[in-house]
Amino acid sequence: MRPRDSLLEALSYFKEIAPGVTVNEIITFLYTCENEGLSVQELAYVSRMTEPTASRSIRSFGPPDSEWARPPALGLVEAFLNPNDGRSRIIHLTEQGRAVRSRLDAVIQQAIAIAR
Repeated sequence: MRPRDSLLEALSYFKEIAPGVTVNEIITFLYTCENEGLSVQELAYVSRMTEPTASRSIRSFGPPDSEWARPPALGLVEAFLNPNDGRSRIIHLTEQGRAVRSRLDAVIQQAIAIAR
């Protein structure tokens, strides 16, 4: 039997750190990992979500003490006002978010190809 693949391993990890995390939330976090410094509008575009959905989803990973974050407020990302317009927000990983990204990168690197 083939061991768990990298996608299942990553999803299991998210379930471990945040049991109620949704697919939309995971998608926005993964896009943030790959494109740190995205605005919420850009995040919505790349994730193929509406801006309100993308914003709501990524805010679940915000800092617990932030007015911007929403539950479960996992502390994996931070949002800063965009210096170019002062209205939109730019998303960056926290140190803890970078640790999660590193763990996910390790899972992907250890992936076993499916033999065809």
